[in-house]
Amino acid sequence: MIRICPSILNANFDDLPGEIEKVAATADLIHLDVMDNIFVPNFTFSPERTREIIDFSALPIDVHLMVAEVDKKVGQYCSNNAVSITVHYEACEDPLQTLKEIRALGKRSGLAIKPNTRIEVVEELIHEIDMIVVMTVEPGFGGQSFMASLMPKVEKARHYLEQRNLEDVWLQIDGGISLSTIEIARRAGADTFVAGSAVYKSDNPGNMVEQLRLLASNC
Repeated sequence: MIRICPSILNANFDDLPGEIEKVAATADLIHLDVMDNIFVPNFTFSPERTREIIDFSALPIDVHLMVAEVDKKVGQYCSNNAVSITVHYEACEDPLQTLKEIRALGKRSGLAIKPNTRIEVVEELIHEIDMIVVMTVEPGFGGQSFMASLMPKVEKARHYLEQRNLEDVWLQIDGGISLSTIEIARRAGADTFVAGSAVYKSDNPGNMVEQLRLLASNC
């Protein structure tokens, strides 16, 4: 199954309900980037604002926490409409315990790794992960170029999942997904795609989601 998750990082923050509505009929999830200007050099939403966005969204939310000391904070983002919560391996003191906590909260547990982090760190935690997130840009800002050189990491992550018959675990690519890159990511083994600039800088965000899905589905 292919999942397209528009990121509202490049949407109009002054009208997020309207921006989400543009893709409500075609997207699977809304990807919500939460940045604290500590773990990454950018700030997006406070926990309070994040919960507001989750609650009013017309689509379920995929929450991506790019925040420091994330082990202590996952519970702050656990609104009902959040279906998955992703933390960064690099921001966790105890990744295993944090992933278990996310599951205990009734959410899918996601583990993201930065471009320079070895994919092998995922293997030892894989039985507590519901979604592996391979960052194909440096986290912090939208509009960056896709790092095709990271596709061997995606291929290895797919191998881990197939080796263990973990068919319910999603493999997400986050960063630089567009009409020219989604097929590369799909062929490497990804099934879940975050698209920000490609969707919200297009003339028709809803139609762009459909185009991305078609390209990924035909690989």
